[in-house]
Amino acid sequence: MPVWNGAPQVKQTGGFVIQEHTTASGVHWDLMLEAEGCLETFRLPVHPLELTGGPVRAVRIFDHPLRFLTYEGPVNEGAGKVRIVERGTYRHAAPRPGGRILTLEGGQLKAAFSLSCIEGDQWRLDVQK
Repeated sequence: MPVWNGAPQVKQTGGFVIQEHTTASGVHWDLMLEAEGCLETFRLPVHPLELTGGPVRAVRIFDHPLRFLTYEGPVNEGAGKVRIVERGTYRHAAPRPGGRILTLEGGQLKAAFSLSCIEGDQWRLDVQK
């Protein structure tokens, strides 16, 4: 994960995708952000269209390969499946202490968000008004 070093804020862009992940234990959504040859991934408890309603807890999970920008189908040896519910591009300023600001330009989701680390793998995603 990029580390803030006090350098000037530089705009960067990449692709993003939100996948609905269905398993025997339920449904969650994975926000995946293209970064340095992989997809930084955050597990979300709500549908992407609910993200603009207020702060949402996000859990940082393992990075995914870039092929997940377009992948839909079975995962975890058939124990679950994913389908893309939103995709587009995003831009962000260089990381700042504790997080960053993301501007998502998706098919339906067009908004700026703060992504802030609470502690460890626990993050907060909040729409910027």
